[in-house]
Amino acid sequence: MNLEALDLSILGPAILAGLLVLSTHVPMGQEVLRRGIIFIDLAIAQVAGLGLILIHSLLDDPHQWEVQLAVACSALLGAWLLAWTERKAGQYQEAIIGVVFVMAASLSILLLADNPHGGERLKDMLVGQILWVDGKDLLNVALLYALLLIVWFGFRDRLGSMGFYLLFALNVMASVQLVGLYLVFASLIIPALATIKIRHRLIQGYLFGASGYLLGLILSALYDLPSGAVIVVVLGILAFGLNLIIYRKST
Repeated sequence: MNLEALDLSILGPAILAGLLVLSTHVPMGQEVLRRGIIFIDLAIAQVAGLGLILIHSLLDDPHQWEVQLAVACSALLGAWLLAWTERKAGQYQEAIIGVVFVMAASLSILLLADNPHGGERLKDMLVGQILWVDGKDLLNVALLYALLLIVWFGFRDRLGSMGFYLLFALNVMASVQLVGLYLVFASLIIPALATIKIRHRLIQGYLFGASGYLLGLILSALYDLPSGAVIVVVLGILAFGLNLIIYRKST
């Protein structure tokens, strides 16, 4: 255990990144659960990651705007495709989402096959580097999330399926670059599942997610473990414990 690792200059930005991700993922995760399209975030995040890998494969040193454009176009294209398949083959939507995910993941592996740093790039996309976010990253994401939250809470009843999918894609596009694919999925689904039988789900979901991120970051710093993976495990354990308590109280 390394108590000196509890450095607020490192943990502070990571905690802020987690709170930013939760600000949009908790309400959208509850909507994903309600719609029964649990793995949509994995699929769109993987498609966004494919765009990231593709632009780095095509250009030796792409500009930041080129990277963001590639990721945004990939995520929005994936969202449009899934919104279209929902209308055309709604009963098979979850299976189609799974196919899109595994196709995007396989293409990513193929693109990285001859890259000497491919394994590290793939790991970063999956697990993320939440401990190394900087102020510029946080500011850009905060501005985007603020816009998304305004649209979500102000106009969600008028979005329709296509609007929801596109809004969701923009959300995932930003968060997968900030914290990685695993944390994107965990931040969307685990708080929604953990609080499904609790009143004031939105507030409780925020509190639950923030607790998981804070405890996970502290443990990862103390024991020098990958932060993203630790946070996912902590969220899962907390969700299991909370639902066990709820179950025992109801019996």
